[in-house]
Amino acid sequence: MIKRHPEPLLWMLFSAGGVMSGMLMPALLFLFGIAFPLGWLRPPTTEHMWAALANPLVALTMFALCALSLFHWAHRFRHTLYDGLQIKHLEE
Repeated sequence: MIKRHPEPLLWMLFSAGGVMSGMLMPALLFLFGIAFPLGWLRPPTTEHMWAALANPLVALTMFALCALSLFHWAHRFRHTLYDGLQIKHLEE
């Protein structure tokens, strides 16, 4: 039987985290970091935010955004340690 490596799956999750972070984070940072505090847009009420997060699709999207962004960071950090700082010997 052929031994399969998890590397393609890890690269897929890394890529998905990068794409989701690149597409959604700038919009969220602009809205909640600039537009709402400066009064350019009317901020949503707390009740509206809780109602939006009660929607399973929104909750799943926010969970995926957080989880995949953290996976993207962890993958970059691991390869920085292994390749950039040359600590491959710690795996042995």
